[in-house]
Amino acid sequence: MTDSAAAKLNWGTPIAGDEFDYTGAPDAAKWSVYDGDGHAGNGIRSPGQVIVDGSKMVITGTSDGTTAGMSARFGLQQYGRWEVRAAGSGDDEYHLVSILWPDSGDWPCDGEVDYAETSGDWNRAGFFHHYGCSNSKTSVSKPVDVTQFHNYAVDWSPRGIVGYIDGVQWFEDNDPAHQPPGSMHQTLQLDWFPDSSPNGAGEMRVDWIRVYAQGTPST
Repeated sequence: MTDSAAAKLNWGTPIAGDEFDYTGAPDAAKWSVYDGDGHAGNGIRSPGQVIVDGSKMVITGTSDGTTAGMSARFGLQQYGRWEVRAAGSGDDEYHLVSILWPDSGDWPCDGEVDYAETSGDWNRAGFFHHYGCSNSKTSVSKPVDVTQFHNYAVDWSPRGIVGYIDGVQWFEDNDPAHQPPGSMHQTLQLDWFPDSSPNGAGEMRVDWIRVYAQGTPST
């Protein structure tokens, strides 16, 4: 796939991931599915809102904020490369989010890398790198038709963090003070941000998620 960062940049063979080529609930050996309050206490996250249909994982969010999210049990590592093929649509109150989350669970001190996120507009994607106990961040956004599938990738190394969309770089932060201090893992979330507008449904679709080892300085 030529619009993949992994293919364009020769990242090699994935060391972990999920192709979502099965049916039913997400593979319990690979994923921990959330069951509880929604993001910032908005709505709820219910395992019943996520299904794998034989070719992709689908999270459905209802108009009352019942949605889902899940955390990978694979690819827990300090430094490496992650790539997800994702799309989403529906009410702008729903945000598609692909995150690297600290294995320690110590947030915000241990960082957060949102390498694909919508923020109230399905025609725009953002990259938000959170760092430090003050939850500071560096970010970038650009017009992208998120309703169509795109490949979102992040390369995290001791040199810094670099983001890609369809194999094209769009984010870089090489400040050593912004580095996450420890191992991280993938999460996939459809988060609900209710506002004063009428509430509607939303959907997040993920074709696959692939994890690669840390690259060498020359690759």
